[in-house]
Amino acid sequence: MEANPYAKYLAGRNPIEVIGSTHGQLIKLADRLPADQLALRTPAGKWNAREIVAHLADCELVFSFRLRQTLADDHPTLQPFDQDRWAARYANYDWTSALRLFGAVRDWNLLLLDGVSAEERTRPVTHPERGTMTLWTIVETMAGHDLNHLQQIELLASS
Repeated sequence: MEANPYAKYLAGRNPIEVIGSTHGQLIKLADRLPADQLALRTPAGKWNAREIVAHLADCELVFSFRLRQTLADDHPTLQPFDQDRWAARYANYDWTSALRLFGAVRDWNLLLLDGVSAEERTRPVTHPERGTMTLWTIVETMAGHDLNHLQQIELLASS
């Protein structure tokens, strides 16, 4: 498995600019979403927009820990998680709460990243499924992950 499976979504864009704009884009998309995409019921097969935002909030918590662990520890090993098992509880979360959590943790992560040096960007970390990467690979993964899910929500808003 590649170190950043979301690199194709980033396509050379500045990851800090991408992750800095995601929350605002989600707020704008909410106005265009059909009511069933914000509902607490799960559509058959795919996540609705509310569930995607809950997933983004969960992932932001994970990314937050991974960034700090990489900066604090010498070549740590990251703990993977099963997103589908986490998603089993998404019926408990509403759009507004998930978006608020995502925005707060994302802002906190951006403040952290604002103080990261060029040398710290290259700090090594191991993901058991993706191999050795750097702190900056995590940042690029965050950005590509955002773009992937923004595209999905954009499709839902267009339907």
